[in-house]
Amino acid sequence: MTSNTTARDTAQSTAERLRVAGLHAPTDAVLSVRDLNVRFNTENGVVHAVRGIDFDVLPGKTLGIVGESGSGKSVTSMAIMGLLPPTAEISGSVRLKGKELLGLSDKAMCNYRGNDLAMVFQDPLSSLTPVYTVGTQIVEALTVHNPTMSKQAKEARAVELLGLVGIPSPKDRLKAFPHEFSGGMRQRVMIAIAIANDPRVLIADEPTTALDVTIQAQVLEVLHAAQEETGAAVVMITHDLGVVAGMADDIMVMYAGRPVETGSVDDIYYSPRMPYTMGLLGAVPRVDVAEKTSLVPIEGIPPNLTNPPTGCSFAPRCPLASEACLDGEPDLRTVVPGTEHRAACIKSEALADVDAHAVFAAPAVPVSRFDRLPRHERKTVLELRDVKKHFPLMKGALLKRRIGTVKAVDGLSFDIREGECFSIVGESGCGKTTTLLEIMEFHKDQDGEVVIGGLSNKHAADAKAKGAMRRELQMVFQDPTGALDPRFTVYEVLAEPMENLGMSRPAIRKRIMELMELVGLQADHVNRFPNQFSGGQRQRIGIARALAVNPRLVVLDEPVSALDVSVQAGVINLLDKLRAELGLSYLMVAHDLSVVRHISNRVAVMYLGKIVEIGDVDAVFDNPRHPYTRALLSAIPVPDPELERTRERIILQGDLPSPLEAPAGCNFATRCPVFAALPPAKQEKCLTLEPVLEPAATDQQFACFYPDGELDADMVVVHENH
Repeated sequence: MTSNTTARDTAQSTAERLRVAGLHAPTDAVLSVRDLNVRFNTENGVVHAVRGIDFDVLPGKTLGIVGESGSGKSVTSMAIMGLLPPTAEISGSVRLKGKELLGLSDKAMCNYRGNDLAMVFQDPLSSLTPVYTVGTQIVEALTVHNPTMSKQAKEARAVELLGLVGIPSPKDRLKAFPHEFSGGMRQRVMIAIAIANDPRVLIADEPTTALDVTIQAQVLEVLHAAQEETGAAVVMITHDLGVVAGMADDIMVMYAGRPVETGSVDDIYYSPRMPYTMGLLGAVPRVDVAEKTSLVPIEGIPPNLTNPPTGCSFAPRCPLASEACLDGEPDLRTVVPGTEHRAACIKSEALADVDAHAVFAAPAVPVSRFDRLPRHERKTVLELRDVKKHFPLMKGALLKRRIGTVKAVDGLSFDIREGECFSIVGESGCGKTTTLLEIMEFHKDQDGEVVIGGLSNKHAADAKAKGAMRRELQMVFQDPTGALDPRFTVYEVLAEPMENLGMSRPAIRKRIMELMELVGLQADHVNRFPNQFSGGQRQRIGIARALAVNPRLVVLDEPVSALDVSVQAGVINLLDKLRAELGLSYLMVAHDLSVVRHISNRVAVMYLGKIVEIGDVDAVFDNPRHPYTRALLSAIPVPDPELERTRERIILQGDLPSPLEAPAGCNFATRCPVFAALPPAKQEKCLTLEPVLEPAATDQQFACFYPDGELDADMVVVHENH
C-alpha cells in the first residue's frame, strides 16, 4: 500500500474523527497537522515511526519540535514535505492554508515545495549539488516557480538573497561552487534557496547541529531575519533546548513517535509537567551558571517501535512510573484549564514546582581530594612549552613551490595539574585538534617541548620511554563507533592495551570486570560486539579502554558532541565521578562551552593557532576580557526563554583570514567588534603589533590591547520583542 493511497482512503475518516473530537484548525493557521501517522515496513516488522501528531503553526510564529534521536521529529518534517519513500504508509491530514497535501502526487507536491513550503536541511554539503554554482542553484529555485521571470530579474533576486543571508560580495559569490564556501556559508545558501519564493512555511531540520557556536549564532540570526522578511511560519526541529528557547513561540516535545507535552515556550521551560521534558531540561549544562550541580541523566533507551507501547511509552525509563502508568498509553491532557499547555502523563497535576533533580535522583556533585589543595601545591601532569606546528602551503602539480605557511599551532604554553580538567575551546580550524595530536605524537623532533609526568619529548628517543609516556596518557575519541574495532568483543577491546603491557590473563579479566562496573555497564555484556550497544554505551566503553592502564591524564576529543543531550548528561556525570574517585586529570577539546563550563577547572580560548585567553573557568566565563571570548560566550544559547529574548549576541562578521593573507598584528582584528569601533590611531596599533598574553588580577591572561573597549553597535543583536 502506498502513502498516497493510504492518505486518500483515510482522509474522510480522519476529518470526521477530528470534527467529532472538536480538533478544528484555527482559521488563521497556515499549517495544520492532524492525526499524522507514519509507518515503515522493515525486515523486523512494521515500525510505527510517527503516531498521531496534531499541531498548528500561525503566520510569523515559530514552533519548536524537540526530543531525542529516533523520536520522530525528522520523519514528521519529511512527511509534511512529501519527501518520504513510496514504501512509507502515511495517514492523517496535513493542510497548508486549508489545502490538503497528503495524497497529492509528487508532481502536484512540486507546486508547493520550494514555493509555499520550504525546508532547510541538516547537512548543507549533501543538500547542495557540487557540480553547479551557488548562483545556478538559487536561480533554479526561482525558475521552477516563476517561469515568466526574466534572466536579469532572477540574477538580481539571487544577489539580493545572498546579501540578505549575509554572504559578503554576493554578486561575485554567485559563480562560486559549494565546496568554496565554509559550512556556515553553505547553510546560509540553503536558507537563501529556501526563502527565494517567500514561502508561507519554513521547516528547519537541525540547521545548526554541525556548526561552530559563532556560525550557529549567525545562522539563527539569518533565520530570524528571513522570518521577518517573508512573514513565514517556522517549524524548528532540534535537540538543542537553548536554540528553541530563544526562537520558538510554542514547543512540542516528542518521544517514541508521539507528542508527550505541548505548550508555549514559557510553559515548557518554566513549568514542565511531563517527566521526560523535565529530564531533558535537567540534562542541559548551563553556560551562564557558575554553581556546580550534577546533570539529570535519563537512564535506558527509547522503546522499539515495531511493537507500539501498550502503556506510557516513557514508563520503562521514568522514575515515577507505577502500575497505573502501564494501563493504556495516556493522551495529551490540559494541564492548566484555559491554556494550551498539555501533557501526556497521568501524574502531571502532581508535578507542579517539582525539581527534575529530585525526580531523577541526580547524583551529588563529586569532590576530588585535589580540589582542597591550592593549584600551586599539586604536581604537574602535562606541560607544553612553546609548541609549534606549521604546515607548508604548496602550489603546482609537478614542480611544487611554497607559497605560504599554515600556522596550525603557533607557540602554545600551558600546564595541567593533578585532578584538574583543562579545556581548549575555539572555532573549527583554530588548532585545537592539532594541539592534541602534537601531544600524542610525543616525538623528539617536534618544535617545542612536551613534558608528560616529568618525561620530556626531547629525551624520549627510545621505545621504552615512549611506552612509559603512553601509560601516563590515554585518549577518548569523538566518534565512539569509529574508535572501536567492530570485529572485537568488548572484552577484546578492553584487553588489548593491557596485553600490550604484558599483564597476565587472570589480572586482565579482573581488571575488565572492574572497568565495566566503573563506567556503569553490566559485566555480562563483555562478550557483545560494539554494534550491539547504544551510542552512549559505546562512549562508556571508550572511556573504560582509556582507563584500562591506570593513566594519570586522559585526553578527551569532543567526547559528547555525537550524543543526545540525555545520554550526554550521563557521560558527563561519569567523567566527573571518575575524576574525583581516581584523581584523574583531563585535557578536553570541545566546541560546546556549556559542557566546558560544567566539567572544567581551567580553560584556554584558541584563535588561529594561538591562545588569546586562558585562566580559571569561572573567571573567564564570568568576566571575559578578549573580544573573541566575549563573542563565543554570547553565541551559546541558554535554555531560558526570558533570558534568551534579552541577551546581547555578538555576531562576528566574515570568516577566518587566509594563511596567505595573515595579519601582521592581531590575528583577530579583521573580525573584532572592538577594533571596528576604535579610532584610527588605536586601530593602527592592532594592525602592526601582535598582542601577547597579559596577566589579570585573577588566574586569567588575555592577548588584547583594548579588553575594555566598546563594541561596534552593528555587531550586537538583541531580540527584545520576539
